[in-house]
Amino acid sequence: MVFSSHVFLFYFLPLALLIYYVLPLRGRNLALTIVSYVFYGWVNPLFVLLMLGSTFLDYVCGLVVAGQFERGAWSRPVPLLEHGGPRTRTQKVALAITIGSNLALLGFFKYFNFGVDNYETMATWLGLESLHFDLAFKVILPLGLSFYTFHALSYGIDVYRGDAHAIRNPIDYACYIAMFPQLVAGPIIRFQEISSQLRHRTCTLEKFARGVSFVALGLAKKILIANPCGHVADVAFGAGSVGFAGSWLGALAYAFQIYFDFSGYSDMAIGLGLMLGFVFAKNFDSPYRAQSFTEFWRRWHLSLSTWLRDYLYIPLGGNRKGESRTYFNLAAVMLLGGLWHGAAWPFVIWGGLHGAMLIFERFQGRDTLYRGLPKAARIGLTFILLLFTWVFFRSNDVAAALNFCAGMVGLHGFGDASGLLGGALYQPYYLGTLAVAALVTWRFPQTWDWTRSITWPKVAAIMLLLWLAIAVLWTQAYNPFIYFIF
Repeated sequence: MVFSSHVFLFYFLPLALLIYYVLPLRGRNLALTIVSYVFYGWVNPLFVLLMLGSTFLDYVCGLVVAGQFERGAWSRPVPLLEHGGPRTRTQKVALAITIGSNLALLGFFKYFNFGVDNYETMATWLGLESLHFDLAFKVILPLGLSFYTFHALSYGIDVYRGDAHAIRNPIDYACYIAMFPQLVAGPIIRFQEISSQLRHRTCTLEKFARGVSFVALGLAKKILIANPCGHVADVAFGAGSVGFAGSWLGALAYAFQIYFDFSGYSDMAIGLGLMLGFVFAKNFDSPYRAQSFTEFWRRWHLSLSTWLRDYLYIPLGGNRKGESRTYFNLAAVMLLGGLWHGAAWPFVIWGGLHGAMLIFERFQGRDTLYRGLPKAARIGLTFILLLFTWVFFRSNDVAAALNFCAGMVGLHGFGDASGLLGGALYQPYYLGTLAVAALVTWRFPQTWDWTRSITWPKVAAIMLLLWLAIAVLWTQAYNPFIYFIF
């Protein structure tokens, strides 16, 4: 089930809110957990069993880390472990189990097919076709696995570090993992950010109204901007070879598509959380206004970038162990971040390119590449370089990405696309949508900031956009969010 569907908007969401609000406060976490399992298992109920098993193991490990199986522990409140204090062997083993089990789940379901394919390719290169596995099955990636494993990892690590209390109530922990607003495509909500809200939160009319605004604006981003841009990107990337103008148009369309698609989903997730009384952190901060790659990662997918920083980059040593180690850490984090997005070499290269730019900017002194240029030029240059990296993120394989980049530098000619391809790319509707996307990207405020106060003119604009989005939604086929596949 996806947010941008009639089933969710007109059936699931109203029913879920009705059940949630007619129950007393003590029963709301249980109700939210149950409706979240229904939401998650809508397509394949077997995925729920996998999440249940993982949730139970992580819950028990969290209690072990917090010392809750020691004699008399259940008669006292759950303690907050001393930050940086000594840990017993049992606590270390419990943390290793929760980390290892989540990484094993992620590794098997997300990277098994990738590993087998690369092994068989290498065997073919070496003339050892007899060593192929020739498997008759493919492992299916459960929806949201990349996100809820990161949620579970943050829980175990936060409890172990002393950054948060362990949860004694299993329903509260299951609610944290399964909560449907952020379950299948984020944002990545760290446990320490939401632990107190799981026990005590307020549901107010102001929160609910702002939540509806987030949902309406996020749906409008997805339906009115991201989907039309996606059509242009699909046409351009699906063609064998595209000329200079067509390739740049396709890259631009994809950059807008992924931004409005994912920021639209994040807006809807944040809005749904507000409607349920939860406050989630901002996930996007006008990333295409960045003046460098370093700044881009302070604005793009903030829940992922800060997660990688706090749970991977800093534990590796961050920038505390000399320049060479810092460069290595940056490269390792970005390569793993690319691989987290997808089990394919283009994602690894995308991460490597971003890592290389971060290293280069740090080596030269941040923004040295753009020294002497006005702000608008620095933003423009950064965005152009980002377009090249998005080509790898969008392409099915490395060869296709390199072929598309060749078109962007004029190796496939400088003339516009012609015939059917040109007719599909240069329709006024799609060009107009790209112009609107550019206007919103560089001139309009973020949803987070614009909805801080809801005035009557804003209400009118929000309702108009919601009506338009729903009207257009009736004309579109199934359109999942891009990050559902990650």
